[in-house]
Amino acid sequence: MYYRNANCAVVVYDITQTASLEKARNWIRELQRQADPSIVIALCGNKLDLAARRQVTQEEAQKYAEEEGLMWAETSAKSGEGVSDIFTRIGQSIPPWYWMSLTILSSIAAKKLPTTAQPASRGGAGRAGATASRAGVDLNKQQRPSTSADQCNC
Repeated sequence: MYYRNANCAVVVYDITQTASLEKARNWIRELQRQADPSIVIALCGNKLDLAARRQVTQEEAQKYAEEEGLMWAETSAKSGEGVSDIFTRIGQSIPPWYWMSLTILSSIAAKKLPTTAQPASRGGAGRAGATASRAGVDLNKQQRPSTSADQCNC
């Protein structure tokens, strides 16, 4: 499990297998011990489409989630039921300062990175004008011998 610098984690268990909830509890303990204390953890019971084969009750899972301060939901990856709801709730629970920092970082990156890709120059001398249209250092240009009159550009 990789969770370094994670803002949220979704721990999924299978509602048709009691053992999967116990494994989920172990993952949650690991997150609570090792991850950032402000991490949002969501416990999701999956396979809601197989509710007739349920072994983990809603009450048991919800009670555990409340005791541990977790978000809780039941979903079906097969039908999609409840999936967008839990991700919406996770997104709403992440602090506003986090979203603001992403906006600031993306605006800084947009200013420093080119907005369009520059064509790659391969081959040098055989392609006349390939490097002339771009500004920058011409690596194919011959260096002239330096003289004592040249100044250092260090």
